[in-house]
Amino acid sequence: MTRPAKICASCGRRFEWRRRWRSCWDEVRYCSKRCRRRGVSETDGLLEAAILELLAARAGGATICPSEAARRVAATGWRDLMEPTRRAARRLAAAGKLVILQRGRQVDPAAVRGPIRLRLG
Repeated sequence: MTRPAKICASCGRRFEWRRRWRSCWDEVRYCSKRCRRRGVSETDGLLEAAILELLAARAGGATICPSEAARRVAATGWRDLMEPTRRAARRLAAAGKLVILQRGRQVDPAAVRGPIRLRLG
């Protein structure tokens, strides 16, 4: 019996069933111990809201850079929020709320490396 993949509640990446989870697969929410420890913080919620607000304020089909959302949440020290912003974008993409683009083409959120842009999905 194959089990469907899940999306990590913290990092937004897809993960597969593992044998050690055979008795608790329905309760598994995180892909790793690190993600379970990190969880989803208040800042993560603020980043998701900032991304959606910025995209809603743009014309249809317009994109934003993740750094714009990081700057909205923390004017100083926004660079420290870049990876959390990418995680927030992956969670929103998994929920179908936005699309992650690289060089104008939609990419797999779990595998993308380098600069990205975000657009409403």
